[in-house]
Amino acid sequence: MRLFAAVLPPEDVTAALAVEVAALKRLPGAEELRWTGRPGWHFTLAFYGEVDDDVVPDLSARLERAAHRTAPFRLALRGGGQFGHGRALWAGADGDLATLRLLADRAESAGRKAGVEMGEHRRYKPHLTVARSRDAYDARPYVDALDGFTGPAWTVTDLALVRSNLPRSGMPGEQPRYETVARSPLGASG
Repeated sequence: MRLFAAVLPPEDVTAALAVEVAALKRLPGAEELRWTGRPGWHFTLAFYGEVDDDVVPDLSARLERAAHRTAPFRLALRGGGQFGHGRALWAGADGDLATLRLLADRAESAGRKAGVEMGEHRRYKPHLTVARSRDAYDARPYVDALDGFTGPAWTVTDLALVRSNLPRSGMPGEQPRYETVARSPLGASG
């Protein structure tokens, strides 16, 4: 299974972002970008890649413990940016970013302890990808447009283990499908 740990924004947050993305799609050149779909919007905390089925129970248990050790916290979408010279356009985060980063570190540690090859550790940069480009792309107009965006705040109450099902049809523009495998409540006893 191709898995990652994530924070999934609630419906009212993705609805507000959808309005903002609709405006971005009206900017010149927007048709050259591959826009991500609302059902797939998330903050990746740790990417695990292909995980053997026999590792999933241990990984799930470790993620549950990581979630239990992390108190619920406030978050909102705010602003945006780009990675890779416009290859990824994203909405940023505001709120209790220290706790979000702590949860990301704990999710990464859970993967390592479960035996998942995590690669090199990088400082966590919270982002929710809204568009991608295969080639370098001048995303400045989109980043500028996102600059004033602030979505509704919410309390993050759980950590999700998500399965990524990659496109298989070969159809242009087909998006990965995401399936939540498990949710672990934050701050729960256990």
